[in-house]
Amino acid sequence: MSTDRIKKNAALLALVISIAATGCNGNVTSATASIKNGTNGMAVNISEESETAETDDTENSSYEAIENKKDGEHAILADGENASYSRVRVSKTGEAEGDEADFYGDNSAIFATNGATLDLNNIEVNTNGTHANAVFSYGEGTTVNISDSVINTEGNCSGGLMTTGGGTMNAENLTIHTTGNSSAAIRSDRGGGTVNVTGGTYSTDGTGSPAIYSTADITVSDAELTSTASEGIVVEGKNSVVLNNVTITADNNKRNSDKADNFKAVMIYQSMSGDADEGKAEFTMNGGSITNMNGDVFFVNNTVADIHLSKADIVNNGDGAFLKAAAAGWGNEGSNGGKVNLYTEEQKIDGDITVDDISILNFYLSDNSEFQGSINEEGKSGDVYVELTNGSKWILTGDSYISSLTCDQDSIDLNGHKLYVDGTEYAEGTLYSGESIEIKVESSGMNGQGKPGTPPDGKPGDGNTPPQGKPGDGGNPPEKPGDSGNPPEKPGDGNTPPQGKPGEFDNSTDKDSN
Repeated sequence: MSTDRIKKNAALLALVISIAATGCNGNVTSATASIKNGTNGMAVNISEESETAETDDTENSSYEAIENKKDGEHAILADGENASYSRVRVSKTGEAEGDEADFYGDNSAIFATNGATLDLNNIEVNTNGTHANAVFSYGEGTTVNISDSVINTEGNCSGGLMTTGGGTMNAENLTIHTTGNSSAAIRSDRGGGTVNVTGGTYSTDGTGSPAIYSTADITVSDAELTSTASEGIVVEGKNSVVLNNVTITADNNKRNSDKADNFKAVMIYQSMSGDADEGKAEFTMNGGSITNMNGDVFFVNNTVADIHLSKADIVNNGDGAFLKAAAAGWGNEGSNGGKVNLYTEEQKIDGDITVDDISILNFYLSDNSEFQGSINEEGKSGDVYVELTNGSKWILTGDSYISSLTCDQDSIDLNGHKLYVDGTEYAEGTLYSGESIEIKVESSGMNGQGKPGTPPDGKPGDGNTPPQGKPGDGGNPPEKPGDSGNPPEKPGDGNTPPQGKPGEFDNSTDKDSN
């Protein structure tokens, strides 16, 4: 390379570094510029999609501002590369279509895809637009690591952390606040992935906006979750939420559709939208607390679920049950009850349980667990098995009707009430050895039922409109439409649900609900 050429490239590179450092008090609007050194292939890219300017805020004057206002675009994009950002303030406005945004990341402020690894530390993200998710990880092999950062979203269908298509999201010590409908703080959609969150506070104000909406495997530890209008947690289909020493306050007080008539703190269900594989859902809580402000604590509908509780402080300030397993508006009538295995270890439960006639409950109390409450107080309904071992106790607060029982002689305190086991009245002090009820994971067939957590009043994803997508394809990473950017092709066989966002609740998290 000639000496003149080396000097010219060095000068250009110095100019770009200067722009990056000072922001030039203006905008970079030229098409992507690339300066390459022929020796090491180094490139510096400036994209026309994002505007970069130094903030005038004295307190945060060292933060670089990155802004994007165009529909469907991103402020930061990591496409098949390793990238890192620190001390930046990201702003995103603009609109996008439901599936393109919610499955594939269009219009998200920060987007990683195609096996990228994106590291984010000490940043601030603000979005204000419909379907403007803040930080999005899409596709298998893609990983976003974010720590010590603040996220605020204002538009509908705009989550804080979003993971789809098998992506990975690792977050630590974040403060996330969303105000729009169908905008979970920690959110996933079709194709799911893996989400690990440690520390921080995560709050939502919108209808159908739970703190967590899971169509993925989500683990949260040592964090505080708050929802002021919808469920605190929603798990859909063959997916999971694990909480370790997490504090949840849930005030589900707004209905997003007519599919369910009860409010709840934790909802586990299958929407049949195609966003989540059918199969056993899992909810695990180790330590921490749940404070339910309205309705039921747990509601299970149209799915099989394992619930594991250990040393959690659970307070129900609502007027509903501790657990309700029952049919609602999702699934096929007659086979859409809730089928639950409830496992407890050193757990105290205070509240009633109801299991309707197409639902099942196996209730295992072990290691000095205690249950104060009734089961199906109004009479025999669904099949219920109760097992008390290792010093566990059941103190009845009302007459109860179950199908099968295993207990020691001192396990049950009738407390002045009656317990019927398969129609026979139980005598206090009697030893029982029964059998659990077989729960089969069966497909009920995708029928395009809408999810909870969708914005009301006919807006995209309102829970009354079946979401778009092929029945039965949930759980597989969605295939991103070609470079043309055309929306994904919809099946034309007449069985495909009309457009509408799957995976949002009615009134709950992103899809369900009341």
